[in-house]
Amino acid sequence: MTATRHTAPAQTGAPRPRAASAAAPEVIARLEAADDLDLATDFLAATPTHEGRDRALLRAWARAAEDFGSAVPSTPSRARVIDRDGGLELGLLARYTSRPTPSVELYTDTLALAEELIERRGWRHWYPEGSVRAAALAHEAVHEQLHHGPPKAALKRSLGHVVLRIGRHRVLGHVAGAEEIAAHAHARTVCGLGRSPLMLTAALASYGREN
Repeated sequence: MTATRHTAPAQTGAPRPRAASAAAPEVIARLEAADDLDLATDFLAATPTHEGRDRALLRAWARAAEDFGSAVPSTPSRARVIDRDGGLELGLLARYTSRPTPSVELYTDTLALAEELIERRGWRHWYPEGSVRAAALAHEAVHEQLHHGPPKAALKRSLGHVVLRIGRHRVLGHVAGAEEIAAHAHARTVCGLGRSPLMLTAALASYGREN
């Protein structure tokens, strides 16, 4: 749902401007059948640096990131919200940037197509009217917390990815993609969604690849 400057960009695609019904039915059906943890594990598996990692480890990290994101308290965002077009060309639904001032860019063309896809696929029970925008803002608020505050270290502790041990001491490493999964889980929780926004963004990305 996001790409964030000054941190690793999330790998979330968005469709080109064509009818949402053109999405490949077999891909959409697979996404609908998979549970959110499976999709989060797939997301990590497709993230650079995780090539060849054991899927059980990736699943454990995905679960830890989901649990962390679900428990992150909602805090008022300092970011300025900017509505603009151009998300379809960039492959973005929303983007948090920290400089020169914290801002969240919401791409209205991608938001509109996401709402259309939800209607056409009958996903309103998962994503109520207007919830995509609310989820995007909640998602980016977590990126803001992870960029500026102590939650970033707390997420590392939750993941427990040890990259170096020196006697009794250990150094925890970054798990690429974990912040994105945490942000999706947070958005699902605080917005009361039936499915993670990760499923929706995966459907939009699939549509973009097919068209």
